[in-house]
Amino acid sequence: MRDIAVTLIVFGVLPYILMRPHIGVYAWSWIGYMAPHRLGWGFAANLPFAALIGAATLVALLFSKEPKRIPLTPITVTLIVFLVWMVITTIFAIHPDEAMAKLSKVLKIQLMIFLTLMLFNHRERIHGLVWVIVISLGFYGVKGGIFTLLTGGQFHVVGPPGSFIVGNTSLALALVMVVPLMWYLYTQADNKWVKRGLIAAMGFSALSILGSYSRGGLLAIAAMGAFMLLKSKKRGLMIVVLVLSIPVAIAFMPERWTARMQTVQTYEEDASAMGRITAWLFAIEMAKGRFLGGGFESFTPANYHLYAPEVVEMLMEKAAGRYQGAHSSYFSVLGEHGFVGLFLFLTLGFVSWRTASWITKYAADSDSLAWAKELAGMIQVSLVGFAVGGAFLSLAYFDLLYHLMALLVLLKLQVVQSLAAGNANGQSPLSQDNRKISMQRRGGY
Repeated sequence: MRDIAVTLIVFGVLPYILMRPHIGVYAWSWIGYMAPHRLGWGFAANLPFAALIGAATLVALLFSKEPKRIPLTPITVTLIVFLVWMVITTIFAIHPDEAMAKLSKVLKIQLMIFLTLMLFNHRERIHGLVWVIVISLGFYGVKGGIFTLLTGGQFHVVGPPGSFIVGNTSLALALVMVVPLMWYLYTQADNKWVKRGLIAAMGFSALSILGSYSRGGLLAIAAMGAFMLLKSKKRGLMIVVLVLSIPVAIAFMPERWTARMQTVQTYEEDASAMGRITAWLFAIEMAKGRFLGGGFESFTPANYHLYAPEVVEMLMEKAAGRYQGAHSSYFSVLGEHGFVGLFLFLTLGFVSWRTASWITKYAADSDSLAWAKELAGMIQVSLVGFAVGGAFLSLAYFDLLYHLMALLVLLKLQVVQSLAAGNANGQSPLSQDNRKISMQRRGGY
């Protein structure tokens, strides 16, 4: 029944995509984040729904009167350069066939990110995309939280098979990043039941993060929660929620969960933690030995022995001989794309942060832009969660990170246009650079 239901929904929405291409981004995001077809056990599990939706969206965009140009901002320019650099590192990768397969997946994701930049030039569409992301990932937050409650936290919570977040640690970081978006929707909702549902979803998602047994997830949720208190306009309620829920949730978890979390302080005695450290050292050595890095899929035992034999000795002694992937978004990019790749990745984070700060500053005095200020602030919270959790989890190419960056670009355009309109009426100042951005947006890029 699940397979039939998902198939009917996808094929049923295709005509609407052909009429309105932005619906294709909604549908693709739902398939990508929630992976509902993976929840069945029949014919739909391996059908290329995302490719079908993507093709329909491109066809619709071709015949649509929607703007077809990408906003050129520091975020988009840096992202384009980063993608070009990944193409170059793939051409010279140690394992070109495997690297090309991974690059293909990354570029398909980025194609939809750029379609988002083209099509989501209205507040309603931006708001709708946030809802799609929250519902898609929040499903696993609620599901995992209930599972943790019913099992007493005795088992790991994991994500949908065949997705970016199939692993317990990946799911934890995805939920850390989506909880601030839930809070944003809470601040914008008028219906009391919607508000209550979002608060419940946040609570279950926090419990699901704990139930993932991810130490990186625990550090990320702590950092996210602390920064969320600074950015939220409803700090009183947030303090009550955190003070009441977190101690209760932690006390609920079993002793083996507590023992695993305590290994953060005694990582030298934990083979898994030491395996990650050796992987990070290997990434450094490979980047030092190859200017372009090893390319995608280069964290292999053979490459360990070739580029970091000293690390292999450490791995055998302290990590029980466990060869691991990067287990870090930063070291993953460093090992695969070299120091230049890491610089571009970090620059993306920096310009995204600066863009969010610009939005919160210039939208602060406008009631009509309060939603943009709140969303930009919560995206900053999500970025903090990723910045901390991403140090221990490999999600450098995860859709959500780049969707958040795209949302910041779109939010800035909304603020610039609003301020330009106010300036034309003599209501608010706007710099020459921002006037130029506004005029470019009106005429296309």
